[in-house]
Amino acid sequence: MAVRPKETVVPFAVHGEGTGVLQTLTAAGDAGHVFRADAYPAFGGEDSAPSPLFYALGALTSCNQVTASLVAKDLGITLGAWTFDVRGDLDTAVLVGGADGNANFDRVEVRASVETDADEEQFATLVSETARRCPVTQLFQRSGLEFANDWTRAPLPATVGA
Repeated sequence: MAVRPKETVVPFAVHGEGTGVLQTLTAAGDAGHVFRADAYPAFGGEDSAPSPLFYALGALTSCNQVTASLVAKDLGITLGAWTFDVRGDLDTAVLVGGADGNANFDRVEVRASVETDADEEQFATLVSETARRCPVTQLFQRSGLEFANDWTRAPLPATVGA
């Protein structure tokens, strides 16, 4: 009997081609989004495109915003404008020098601010549920690095004509 894939599983695929450390990537799917990755000169690149590490941190912010939007819908709250600042501390001794150890970030800190009509309790649920349900947050948290997740609730601006 053949095993059927779960109906809720959506495959994500990327194709990459390149030379040196410069790569052009194409996301699978109808849109076929194309993006490039390069590295700083210290890592053998020309800094002509974001580093894969910037993409990893950017994926963290984007995935949090997407996931929080889904969670907010479940909670019946409204979200407005977002700001994110993410910092990843990377000891390059393993990556560049080949030292023993873990090539992962040592620490990643997320600072997020979102406009919302959520009360304090709803906002706490929004933050915890987003962290639990966000695939990219889970990748970072489960990797064993030190992970800080600091969110601030800001009021929604007054609606025009209200």
